[in-house]
Amino acid sequence: MALFAKGTWFYGIRLLKCPRCHTGDLFPTPTFSFKKPFKMHEKCTYCEQPYVLEVGFYYGAMFISYIFTAFSIFFFFGIFKFVFGMRILLSYILSNFILISLFVWYFRVSRALWLSFFVKYGKEQTKKT
Repeated sequence: MALFAKGTWFYGIRLLKCPRCHTGDLFPTPTFSFKKPFKMHEKCTYCEQPYVLEVGFYYGAMFISYIFTAFSIFFFFGIFKFVFGMRILLSYILSNFILISLFVWYFRVSRALWLSFFVKYGKEQTKKT
């Protein structure tokens, strides 16, 4: 699918790759790893693009993560309550269990999305010197 092909905006976000070269990883551990879940490379291991552009750069990613979480809690709660007919407390507990499971993924996708707003893909910049 061309929407998720290398060189597109969604490619780097989906695979958590460097937005400039789409080759280097943003995080040293796998996506759903709970071992050092918040550890992020300081720069791309391939093209050496810095991942922290200024002090406090990722504060905006915090808001993106909040939006993901808010929509998800309403979505999962609605599914459990109105589609499966579960009680309110059980729907709330199951929704929170799912969100706790997805927290690291939301954190990482939010950072990848925020970085992609400011760093664009460039084929002429992808070669390591």
